[in-house]
Amino acid sequence: MKSIITYFAVIMEAATVLGGPGKGAKPDHDGRYTIAAPGIKAQFIPYGATLTNLFVKDKNGNDVDVVLGYDDVEYYPKDPGHPVYNAIPGRYANRIGKGKYTIDGEEYHTELNDGNNTLHSGTNNWSYRFWNVTEHTPTSITFAISDASNSSLGMLGRVDSTVTYSVSKNTWHIKMNAVSPERKTPVLLTQHTYFNLDAYKNPATNKIWDHTLYMPYSARYLEADQSALPTGKILTAAPGSINDFASAAGLALGHARDRPGFAGNCGANGACEGYNGYWLIEDKPSTDAVVVSLASPFSGVKADLRTDQPGVVLYSCNWMDGSAQLKSTQKLVVNGTAVPRTVGRSSCVAIEAQDYPDGINHPEWGRVDKQILGPGEEYSWESSWTFRLV
Repeated sequence: MKSIITYFAVIMEAATVLGGPGKGAKPDHDGRYTIAAPGIKAQFIPYGATLTNLFVKDKNGNDVDVVLGYDDVEYYPKDPGHPVYNAIPGRYANRIGKGKYTIDGEEYHTELNDGNNTLHSGTNNWSYRFWNVTEHTPTSITFAISDASNSSLGMLGRVDSTVTYSVSKNTWHIKMNAVSPERKTPVLLTQHTYFNLDAYKNPATNKIWDHTLYMPYSARYLEADQSALPTGKILTAAPGSINDFASAAGLALGHARDRPGFAGNCGANGACEGYNGYWLIEDKPSTDAVVVSLASPFSGVKADLRTDQPGVVLYSCNWMDGSAQLKSTQKLVVNGTAVPRTVGRSSCVAIEAQDYPDGINHPEWGRVDKQILGPGEEYSWESSWTFRLV
């Protein structure tokens, strides 16, 4: 696999089918591309079109880095665990049940890389690829990829896609587009962002359970089996139940930790505590309504999501095993001494706006036409995160 340093040398010299490097497309000395606006600074690398750092203001006016990642940009393609840190998985994010789908009566088979299912299109998905930087300004950056037919097993037909990240006051904007010029193919994208709004600086805990979560238009969610694959059923969370984040603002992400069923709520025959599922967004009053609010009482940071997608995936980092190091921007210092910490179980939460997982295999949901992209059609996706104080 090419190193990021090698990639930088290549991209500054070569043009691609999507235009090659744009004006101003030059990384900082540490290999990151930086964009900034009042109250926010974001940094990126071409590998996976990945956000590496996101600095916002906490209640004390300090800059805190609220997303996971690594200090060394060279480690992203080397990490054997590949947790898809703040990257773009594609061309079909999340799971494909039993590694198969059908278009116009013909069955296609995809790589089984998640038990009996396909996750994020397999082990050569877009989060493993080096994207091209086509434009870079002080407040925005655009990445592009041309995904050849069958680069991920069973994903036929070329797909060309771009993602533009931009910032304005206290807000991070993400916009994605894709086209399939040759044939029909599945397309479902997301930005796979992992948050810890404490930036791991809370001396009391590195867990995410003290964060609050409010999803006012998401009373319903997809039932999933033990492998986190949707069964097809749509359930309603009763107020106060484990999967309820709609009935009241200010519910702790871990409000149901002591309830029977919390251990195993996300499957794995009881081994997955917390959340790894999909909540529908329904009946929001306007296109710019806030659909998710994540907040930290410790840092005072609140993150509000707006999106044009019909739902979100919540994953509370159950499978983080403590082997991954934190960035230097996230060190906890007590009395002048750094306290050793790693990315442990339930110490972060991924919030991913997207269409229904495995919707191509569930026509009863009415999402198939939204997830099969054909010649002459354009796929679009747009979201933003606004950061403010609690």
